[in-house]
Amino acid sequence: MAKKASSPNLSRRDFSKIVMAFLGSIMGAFVGLPIIGYIISPALKTQKIDDWVSLGALDGYPIGTPKLFSFTRTKVNGWERTTNSFGVFVLRKSASDLVVLSNVCTHLSCRVKWIEENQAYVCPCHDAEFGIEGKVLYGPPPRPMDEYEFKIEDGNILIHLTEG
Repeated sequence: MAKKASSPNLSRRDFSKIVMAFLGSIMGAFVGLPIIGYIISPALKTQKIDDWVSLGALDGYPIGTPKLFSFTRTKVNGWERTTNSFGVFVLRKSASDLVVLSNVCTHLSCRVKWIEENQAYVCPCHDAEFGIEGKVLYGPPPRPMDEYEFKIEDGNILIHLTEG
């Protein structure tokens, strides 16, 4: 004779416990998830920099000699607030022809300096040298100095700063 399949006995009390636990979990999720999202959301947001920065009047830059311009930008990333320092060399080749170069070496991101005697930008980290227009003359840098997009408005130089 074949045995009859038996179903598990579930008392009313056990059934009530299961239903209450299920409903309590759903209500807890409805209340808890928005609170967790509110607390965590600032950490998931990042701020990107896309700005035109004024470097001042075009007449303030001599023709034929690079001049350093330094500025800072503050970036908010979640709860973290970071202030970054930037530097650019402005080379005015003629009355309206410019080159705007980052002062960061393309090898290990050290800050380069313009050395008048050498007519070159020199990196203090590994003695790398770049020409007056940013081309690699000597050393380990893999590429020329980074060049910024710029425009001239009302006699002022503006560079396009993008980051992040």
